[in-house]
Amino acid sequence: MPHTLDADAVRTWCGLALDALGRARADIDAINVYPVADGDTGTNLYLTVESAARAVDAAFDGHAASPAASRPTLADVVRAMAHGALIGAQGNSGTILAQLLRGMADVLADGPAQGSPGADEADGLRLALRRAADLAYLAVAHPVEGTVLTVAVAAAEGAERATGDAATVARAAYEGARTALQATPGQLDVLARAGVVDAGGYGLVTVLGGLAEALSGEAPAALAPVRTRDDGLTRDAVAPAGTHGQDPAGCPADSAADGGPAFEVIYLLEAGDMAVAALRERLDALGDSLVIVGGDGLWNVHVHVDDAGAAVEAGIQAGRPYRIRITHFDGAAARKAGADGPDRPGPVVVLPDQHGAKGPTGGPCTERTGRAVVAVVPGDGLAALCAEAGATAVATRPGEPPGSGELVDAVRRAGAREVVLLPNDTELRHTAAAAAAQARAEGVRVAVIPTRSAVQGIAALAVHEPGRSFDEDVVAMTSAAGATRYAELAVAERQSWTMAGVCQAGDVLGMIDGDVAVIGSELAATAETVLDRMLASGGEMVTLVLGAGLPDEVAERLERHVREGHFAVDTVVYHGGQPTAPLIIGIE
Repeated sequence: MPHTLDADAVRTWCGLALDALGRARADIDAINVYPVADGDTGTNLYLTVESAARAVDAAFDGHAASPAASRPTLADVVRAMAHGALIGAQGNSGTILAQLLRGMADVLADGPAQGSPGADEADGLRLALRRAADLAYLAVAHPVEGTVLTVAVAAAEGAERATGDAATVARAAYEGARTALQATPGQLDVLARAGVVDAGGYGLVTVLGGLAEALSGEAPAALAPVRTRDDGLTRDAVAPAGTHGQDPAGCPADSAADGGPAFEVIYLLEAGDMAVAALRERLDALGDSLVIVGGDGLWNVHVHVDDAGAAVEAGIQAGRPYRIRITHFDGAAARKAGADGPDRPGPVVVLPDQHGAKGPTGGPCTERTGRAVVAVVPGDGLAALCAEAGATAVATRPGEPPGSGELVDAVRRAGAREVVLLPNDTELRHTAAAAAAQARAEGVRVAVIPTRSAVQGIAALAVHEPGRSFDEDVVAMTSAAGATRYAELAVAERQSWTMAGVCQAGDVLGMIDGDVAVIGSELAATAETVLDRMLASGGEMVTLVLGAGLPDEVAERLERHVREGHFAVDTVVYHGGQPTAPLIIGIE
């Protein structure tokens, strides 16, 4: 069913786009050959949209917490989306996407009255997509066809040709962008030689697909394959160490040829319009791939240069730069190519802000040593348990899963050369993957073990041994997690259909491996049934993680039940303190 283009639709769009980019992230990274083959476009786009989505969520939360308990308007939400994308933009494509979202916000926030007489939602969306494409072209110092810019224009043109409601316009924009994406190898030689479509354009089509689905209620037609020829190059499209500026066929890339700019410099900048105009001229003379986006005194600056110091100095002369990030391309390519081999601290520098506070890595002289484990946990008790075992814990809050930036910060705090990341939640798989990719770009060797529950994380942590090789440790931890079945008890909030039948509000639900398997009226009795079902297929160890407020008597009853009914099965109890699930069960 078509959906109104309102605040809720924008929030849904952000969620769908983020999930879709999470699924496509690795494929987009693999075809990233322009402007520099550093294999991070998918990750950068994911991080940019994640920042936008979190800003939108914050807008909703802020209104809900206000005395009037109001809901945000469309203007509130699109402005939050654009601001979130601006401050969280990563890389060339992420910076351009932030400008595209800003262009759409400029129109949508003003409402139909700013368009043609009698304009409606569909007219507003057409104008928004055209404004987005125009602003993106203005932000790029030297626009190149066959890139995300071309795809953005095609989306706007598709929307302008469409007649009907906003959902129809969004689908037309998606189809126009999708068609343009397939034509990009014919417009840019480096793409043709690699046999791939443009990575940034592929990401934009993915984002537009989320918009079409949010407004129509139906997922759009799937994207065509990312490669244009079946020569096995797609997964190897990132330049290996020592081939900076070359596509997979060994040919120089147009704007990243050997001898080209060695550094990517990104920073946020507080400055006026006139100062930014002068900054554009100065940075354009220093390097290439110059993109400056933003407005109203806040800008995101992206440029590729040989003299990184001069690029930062130009920002200081223009205003107040902060969140300064400098990446050496050869180092990034080497780390990408050797992601599964021994890693060294890479040549990524996060400079101190002007106030003297160090960036998230602790400054350019941080020395990483040893190995660490970072675990996401849902309660204070579990966080303390992880800390006791030497792990860095990231505690979640009800309804607020951690973002990839929070996980990257935890990896940085660990200060280790090698990190094992335990997401402990199925829903965090894309977030953890994006965080790992960002941490690898900073020279940290990261392995993500796909733990789906805190008890799987406990099992993995129990066999962690820093003294053995990284690969052996990861294999052992993965094996322990995979050998642990998990269950969770929850209380139904409303009547609902489940795999175990219809539940009523207040029923106790026993979920085994993520699916509702038991419906009961009393927690301890339901837990006993869940334990019996799980132990029927074998088990040597039961782990019980008690939620906040669950009395010890329940644990004692369950321990007794296991001891009396299941021979030679041990039970261990932890006070997890998780606020949502009264009980988490693990069977090893």
